[in-house]
Amino acid sequence: MYKTKKIRIGDIYIGGGEPVRVQSMTKTKTIDWRSTVNQIKNLEDVGCEIIRVAVPDMSSAKVLSKIKKNIKIPLVADIHFDWRLAVESINQGVDKIRINPGNIGSRENIEKVVIAAKKKKIPIRIGVNAGSLKILKKSEGMLKMSSLQMAEQMASEMMENIKIIEGMDFSDIIVSLKANDVPTTVLANRILSKKRNYPVHLGITEAGTEFSGIVKSASAFGILLNQKIGDTIRVSLSALPEEEVKAGWEILKALGLRKRGIEIISCPTCGRCETDLIKIVHQLEKKLLTFNLSPLTLPLKVAVMGCIVNGPGEAKGAEIGIAGGKGFGLLFKKGIPIRKIPQKKWVDEIIKEIKKEFAK
Repeated sequence: MYKTKKIRIGDIYIGGGEPVRVQSMTKTKTIDWRSTVNQIKNLEDVGCEIIRVAVPDMSSAKVLSKIKKNIKIPLVADIHFDWRLAVESINQGVDKIRINPGNIGSRENIEKVVIAAKKKKIPIRIGVNAGSLKILKKSEGMLKMSSLQMAEQMASEMMENIKIIEGMDFSDIIVSLKANDVPTTVLANRILSKKRNYPVHLGITEAGTEFSGIVKSASAFGILLNQKIGDTIRVSLSALPEEEVKAGWEILKALGLRKRGIEIISCPTCGRCETDLIKIVHQLEKKLLTFNLSPLTLPLKVAVMGCIVNGPGEAKGAEIGIAGGKGFGLLFKKGIPIRKIPQKKWVDEIIKEIKKEFAK
């Protein structure tokens, strides 16, 4: 729909035609900087490209430089309520800060944050969540707003914040409009996209558990990214942050926007299936979790098909594939039949072939 401004965050860029970036947020106590660093390193291994940490107090802010020195990806400080935490985080060397101007306080407080960010040449992400709209604090009746009314209010408050910061001659801005439901999130981002071309961070706030949260996030992201709205994403889950990153990559791969690592294609099975395909695919997926995916920048498609209806065709279209028969499967590599494999050896043989591909 539109091309956003290109903004630098640490050693990478977002917006302006750059790839859609996958990010997450640590779930450790930031003051425990060693545990936080360990979690970030685990996230780096599964493909996290930007990491955000909560900064609830000054003690947490003062360890950010230690965290920054021990990680490879851009570090973002998440600030609420206290402008001094934002300024200290900036002085500690973070690559970006996230604020909600509505709870930072006066224009003077916002100005202090902007001055510090401008001096260090780092961007500010303005976050407006549906649950913390100013209008909701004024009138309980507004809780009955429709998705469209809520989205319009979110975009309106975002524009108020943008204009305040733009009025301070600052434009290295990323915007984020989130609700805990898909329609409101989609509408709010569509409305804002017609008003400004700042890079957009997509998310569903309080999305839920691993299952429901991924469904909600994928629904919203699919709609918006298909309309060219969105430059970074976070799948917010009540789960380990590694699961957020994996889900983010799967969504981008499904949309054809990013390609990385191993993609498993498997049939849903039916009465024609003569192998325990569901069990086999789960075993394969579990084994692949032990792989360090950080160097796997090139995509690899693995097809595991249960019968002859779609099996040979799908298996031929993958770098590695198996089309099942009764008690055996035919292994394909880039469309070429290689050999028959007993069902009980499918997983081991596929892993063997994957390792050969990555050894090249």
